[in-house]
Amino acid sequence: MELETKLAYQEATLETLNQELIRQQQLVEQLQRAVRTLAERLPAPTPEGAARGSLEDEIPPHY
Repeated sequence: MELETKLAYQEATLETLNQELIRQQQLVEQLQRAVRTLAERLPAPTPEGAARGSLEDEIPPHY
């Protein structure tokens, strides 16, 4: 009787974990789609933009 009770609890726990894993996988896929969409919206880097970006990274003279 005790083993059957433990088995029932383990099966319930496994089902709960399985459902959570499915939910997390769906969330990961949703986040991947969102990142892909955002990456597509970013403008392509240009040589001028790269040079300008390096100047922006420099420490201002008053430091």
